[in-house]
Amino acid sequence: MKAKRDIIFHKHYFMEFYIEQSKSVQEKIEYVFKIIKTVDRVPKKFLDHLTGSDGIYEIRIEVKSDIYRVFCCFDKGNLVVLFNGFQKKTQKTPTQELALAEKLKKDYFQNKKSK
Repeated sequence: MKAKRDIIFHKHYFMEFYIEQSKSVQEKIEYVFKIIKTVDRVPKKFLDHLTGSDGIYEIRIEVKSDIYRVFCCFDKGNLVVLFNGFQKKTQKTPTQELALAEKLKKDYFQNKKSK
């Protein structure tokens, strides 16, 4: 199956989050990434725009009763840039996690311009 999107990591935040997770959570993250990479229209269950954010999306991962989120954005339409991940413990998105994602997005595009 040909990839419709590529996924890259900006800085170390996502990998640090990923390494800390159990094998079952890592497998589910990889499963969701495969969906994002290969399907034409990714269901909102797995990827959705974050209301009130400037182009920040959240990748949604559920393992049993645990909920995980990975913030990302799109670059050139088919490149998904991953920022930070966290385990969601309340209904509301943690403001410090969203602020970090917005900072990383700005940093990503500034670094890209300067190259």
